[in-house]
Amino acid sequence: MSVSIICIGKLKEKYLSDAIKEYSKRLSRFCRFEITELADEKIPDNASEIQNQKILEKEGMRILNAIKPNTPIISLCIEGSLVSSQDIADTLSSYSMSGGRIAFVIGGSLGLWDKVKAASDKRISFGRITLPHQIMRVVLAEQIYRGFKIINNESYHK
Repeated sequence: MSVSIICIGKLKEKYLSDAIKEYSKRLSRFCRFEITELADEKIPDNASEIQNQKILEKEGMRILNAIKPNTPIISLCIEGSLVSSQDIADTLSSYSMSGGRIAFVIGGSLGLWDKVKAASDKRISFGRITLPHQIMRVVLAEQIYRGFKIINNESYHK
């Protein structure tokens, strides 16, 4: 199975990069795991709604262009359906049966362009709080790892 995280922006903090490296190593037992970092747009101070929409569109086009054809898309957005770790495991399991490829998408500081959300097979949320997109990447990688541990009936701390 191939699992991708397509995200806007680069990790700037070493501790976040180290966490991603650790989960990438752990995930290598279960899948081909890759992260695609796409350029983020500079957001001007006091940006207008029109400027924000143009930024979302530019970043959104990069996301859509980075996703391989016929790859199911799961977007992380605050208005998505709340999911549990078991839900993540079930999602990974179902997509492994139907093609073996999946792309999770994390937007930038402004979130995701509406067309990315519309192109998604699922929209999910890990809660109603807002997390920085860099931290969300680590949380998502951990949940993907936890999902594979659940699928394989392997113990993992709760």
